[in-house]
Amino acid sequence: MSDLVVIVYPTEARAEEMRQKLIGLQKEYLIEIGDAAIAVMHEGGKVKLNQLLNTTALGAVSGSFWGLLIGAIFLMPIFGAALGAASGALGGALTDYGIDDKFMKDLAGSLQPGNAALFVLVKKVTGDKVLEALRGTGGTVLKTSLDRSQEQKLRDALADAHAAAPAPDAAPAPQGTGAPSPVG
Repeated sequence: MSDLVVIVYPTEARAEEMRQKLIGLQKEYLIEIGDAAIAVMHEGGKVKLNQLLNTTALGAVSGSFWGLLIGAIFLMPIFGAALGAASGALGGALTDYGIDDKFMKDLAGSLQPGNAALFVLVKKVTGDKVLEALRGTGGTVLKTSLDRSQEQKLRDALADAHAAAPAPDAAPAPQGTGAPSPVG
């Protein structure tokens, strides 16, 4: 079962930075992301979606390969590739993987102009390590499908700017003599 998390950031650049951070955590096998999209509210109320996968381009590449292969069988490889690319692009444009585009646009409609919402569909997560990596990064949780305790932990981690960096006036921990202490 996947969980949806939507976090609002003040700029599109900050939302993209956080998406790249999550992708980095995925490379460390700490999180498995099904989809990660950014919705930006522009002046005039227009919402722009910046998705992780471009299904139109993916469909065109796949379609041109299959069109070329089938066209080669019928001795018309160029025509087959062109027809395959066009049909693949059309199929890709009509396909929607991950988070529903209409849902993202509707939810992003409540943002202030210039703000960006990071939509993340999480398949699996090592919660404590990911929360530690996100600690103090900012952002406001707009919506989740997490239970209340998990959602509160996420809110606390994002807002916990003090835990991200040690206090400047904190005294260093006392150092021991290096001698082992007797046991028993």
